[in-house]
Amino acid sequence: MLLLPPMSASAQNHVRRAMDRARARQEAMARRQVEADGIQGGQAFLRMKVENGDTTYLDNLSPTYIFTRGTRKSEKEWRNYYKLVWRFARVYPYALASGHLVRQVDSTLTAEHYKGLRKERFISAIQKQLFKDFEGAFREMTITQGALLLKLINRETGITAYSIIKDYKGGITAAFWQGVAKLFDNNLKSEYDPTGADKDLEELVQIWQAGEFPALYWSVFWEDMPKVDIPAHYQK
Repeated sequence: MLLLPPMSASAQNHVRRAMDRARARQEAMARRQVEADGIQGGQAFLRMKVENGDTTYLDNLSPTYIFTRGTRKSEKEWRNYYKLVWRFARVYPYALASGHLVRQVDSTLTAEHYKGLRKERFISAIQKQLFKDFEGAFREMTITQGALLLKLINRETGITAYSIIKDYKGGITAAFWQGVAKLFDNNLKSEYDPTGADKDLEELVQIWQAGEFPALYWSVFWEDMPKVDIPAHYQK
């Protein structure tokens, strides 16, 4: 479990309500399992194995994850970390999709030898599809979420958002969007720093890749992480 600092009364109420929801969900899952197993009277029995006169009871237990407290000490540091976890859950799937798309587009451009007008038409078609698939979701993102997404895209692709726009749409277009980003205190040229400014973010990426992020999210918010719908053609 994640070690938490002392909580305010409102936070305690939030946790109490979340625990009630979790308990109700577990009871419902248990009832469904009993019905699925065809067990009468609501009683379930453990399987057992007898070997050399010793009886061993067998059961499937859900995994338990333990997350280190880290170096965060103050309540402000913890609040910032919780906000990062919350935002990360909502934008990282898009960064993964972006990484897959960039690799796919680069591979197609190389294999088909697209140049000039053919390249422009191909990129334009990709852009239209992107707007169709993600415009709604991106418009709902906050400026902070957008800045986080740009960092994660840089991590997944190895190139900055500025370079992606410049390579595919040209330097003038890239400069224009860089100017727009500057108006919102963002920088399309910023690079991901996994050992410095983005250390906490890199920690979340590693937890995600290990398959443990849903458990971390639950330990912080006492609810399931949000589901982000990514079309299949943007996934590996």
